[in-house]
Amino acid sequence: MKTLKNNVQFLLVLTTILIWQNIFSMKRLFSFQQDPKVEQLLAEKRKANAAITINDKYKIQIFFGSIEDSKKNLTQFKKEFKDTDGTIVFSNPSYKVWVGSYKSKIEAEKALIGIKKKFPSALLINPNKK
Repeated sequence: MKTLKNNVQFLLVLTTILIWQNIFSMKRLFSFQQDPKVEQLLAEKRKANAAITINDKYKIQIFFGSIEDSKKNLTQFKKEFKDTDGTIVFSNPSYKVWVGSYKSKIEAEKALIGIKKKFPSALLINPNKK
């Protein structure tokens, strides 16, 4: 009789443990589907961040205004000056088109002379200067 009582107690404890384990260890399985536009946006952001480096001393700003006009100007610039990189930077409330990456002011001024022929409003900037 004592063995039967011990077996019943053991089974009761074992059943309780198994039930508690199932209740508290349930893992939620879910599927997360990300919109492909989010990944495209992140790729654009990474590209923009890579274009602006901390060590650049001088850039040339060829345009500022709306995003649509900025994209048009950047596209036009890339057609005219294939060797020079450019990027669009947001500066509240407008967008700026920055081109080039020049280590010295003299080098930037030489490039500015050529760029001003196609983009008369271009100006030399030092983005890291606060």
